[in-house]
Amino acid sequence: MSKREIISTSKAPQAIGTYSQAVKCGSTVYLSGQIPLVPETMELVDGSMEDNIVRVFENLKAVAEAAGGSLQSVAKLNIFLIDLGHFALVNEVMARYFEQPYPARAAVAVAALPKGAQVEMDAVMELDE
Repeated sequence: MSKREIISTSKAPQAIGTYSQAVKCGSTVYLSGQIPLVPETMELVDGSMEDNIVRVFENLKAVAEAAGGSLQSVAKLNIFLIDLGHFALVNEVMARYFEQPYPARAAVAVAALPKGAQVEMDAVMELDE
């Protein structure tokens, strides 16, 4: 049984519930869902949908780095959108943060997200041993 290590960074929003920003089990890191909260204010980013998507990727990036990896270490990315009409924009922004080979991914439409967010993403990351 591998030891669980809790990952936490002030460069991403603090947990707003009964969860950790990420949990590392062996070389696998499970990153909790991130919505477009600004870490310093814990308020949703004020801006366009693109600004919201960028903020989510920046939050995930900060947690990935705190765990000793990077977004390039992500093996699986899950994207939750209130409106799948923003799917093309997610792809456009994602291309700024990831290089080939891209992670496995799912994108689903949901009825609602915490704090009225329009987008949330979580990830599973595999670290080099």
